[in-house]
Amino acid sequence: MNSMYQQLMQLPLFQGVSSDKITALVEKLPFHFLKFRSGEQIFAAGDLCTHIKFIVSGQVETEQAFSHLRITFNQTLSTPHVLAAEYLFGKETSYPFTATACGACGILQLRKSDYIKMVNSDKVFLFNILNYLSSGSQRGVASLLSTDDGSVTERLAMVVDALAIPGATRVLLRYKQKDLCALLGTQRTTLMAALDKLADMDIIDYDTNELRINDVRRLIDLINY
Repeated sequence: MNSMYQQLMQLPLFQGVSSDKITALVEKLPFHFLKFRSGEQIFAAGDLCTHIKFIVSGQVETEQAFSHLRITFNQTLSTPHVLAAEYLFGKETSYPFTATACGACGILQLRKSDYIKMVNSDKVFLFNILNYLSSGSQRGVASLLSTDDGSVTERLAMVVDALAIPGATRVLLRYKQKDLCALLGTQRTTLMAALDKLADMDIIDYDTNELRINDVRRLIDLINY
């Protein structure tokens, strides 16, 4: 139980809860610990979000596609990330991205109805989920209100800020140049000039069909310049 308690206490939505409360919940609620092999799909974009899922070991790669554009946004997440908890509630309750095991990984999941019971059992759980949801919703608004001239760099930073999960690694865009130009509302020459400048700053690396973001925070901070 001690090792399970330590594992749960690493998870953002469990922090601040007493060991006695965790022990009581584990005995009462059906926590499921699932193992996935490398390359095995955890869920697909469009699947209903019926469980809250946490990464408790290994890494998960997510891929989110843009509608009507040949662009995908990929990022790698590791413990103690929670996967798409914002889609457990609200109008849209389908996963917006596909999640795949990146090497062997472990997932802890709890049914939505049981998670609601957990939240109702202690105000700390309630505050944790409210803080998580609020932080996510405020991030994109802050970027939008901070834009200056609406340059290609700022538009790219806004896209990344809206989609990148804090703490994610190996963040990248895969694209066709025509579609990336359409997404950012620019011409190819202007796009290339902006990407070259970001590459010179070592914020990104890119080639014909892939843009790798080396420093998400520095890219997003450019919005405020």
